[in-house]
Amino acid sequence: MVMRRVIAIAFAGASLAGCSSVSWDMFKSTPPAVQVRLESNPPGADAVTSLGPGCKTPCAVSVPAPDVPFTVNYTLDKYLPASVPVNVIKTPGDFSTPGSVTTDPNPVLVELQPAVPPKPVKKPHRPKKPKAAAPAAAGTPFPDPNSGPPAAAPPPTAPAPTR
Repeated sequence: MVMRRVIAIAFAGASLAGCSSVSWDMFKSTPPAVQVRLESNPPGADAVTSLGPGCKTPCAVSVPAPDVPFTVNYTLDKYLPASVPVNVIKTPGDFSTPGSVTTDPNPVLVELQPAVPPKPVKKPHRPKKPKAAAPAAAGTPFPDPNSGPPAAAPPPTAPAPTR
């Protein structure tokens, strides 16, 4: 009978030793998760929270309720990137009601602005060359000042003899 007591005590000690490795984390409450709806205009933007989760709009993500505000960053080709701050509102519970966590805004909506294409680089302005002057009309008493020195007049011809 003494042997049975020794075996029973040894077994009980081994069982208690195993209990010491049990984690007390199972009694801690997990932080509540919050569903956040993410939307953009136009739809199809990549939305990523500063907490990690993200998706392509319109969509919803589940994030652990943080103690501080977070941001949602939106990107879409041919549109400027945008960020929206999100506040976390925690309402403590009491004996009759559980606590709650919400976000403001929810849904998180952003209006994306089109990216303006860069203006083409203009070539530097060069002054225009003056056009060549048109020849002066024959018989004009005023010579063209841009045509250079006056041309020599042909020698006068003698009148034909009369018979």
